[in-house]
Amino acid sequence: MTDAQLSALLTELLNLPKESEWVEFKHNYASPDGIAEYLSALANAAALHGRDTAYLVWGIEDGTHDVVGTTFNPQQAKKGNEELENWLMRSANPQVDFKLHQWVHQGQPVVLCEIPRASHAPVRCGSEAFIRVGSLKKKLKDYPHKERDLWKTFDQTPFED
Repeated sequence: MTDAQLSALLTELLNLPKESEWVEFKHNYASPDGIAEYLSALANAAALHGRDTAYLVWGIEDGTHDVVGTTFNPQQAKKGNEELENWLMRSANPQVDFKLHQWVHQGQPVVLCEIPRASHAPVRCGSEAFIRVGSLKKKLKDYPHKERDLWKTFDQTPFED
């Protein structure tokens, strides 16, 4: 995507009345384990809500949706000695083909992670699957009705999709 396309997408997300189960805004959040949990939660929530893609966006103030910029740089971030992106790919099961984008929006550095929906099984981070409940990240096992609905979604999704 070009910077203009990314800015147009970000504007759409910022126009949402609040965070949703498939959109999370962060400022400088850089915890590798927490990011991996968000990948799981957002991929699963996207599937549950019929969305093709979920988004994790850095550089946005949650309550106001103001573009404040971020110091988070996924290209330089690491988990131990491993590059963050590689570690995140390895920690998700099944693997999630997420895409990280960095650009300047309204004079501020922004990072956007596009996360495809879970397709045939809940995405796990290590041994645990997560889900969004409103704007909160929770363990999927603590919400059996959401897990049941998620599995129904997979049953109704044609294999080709």
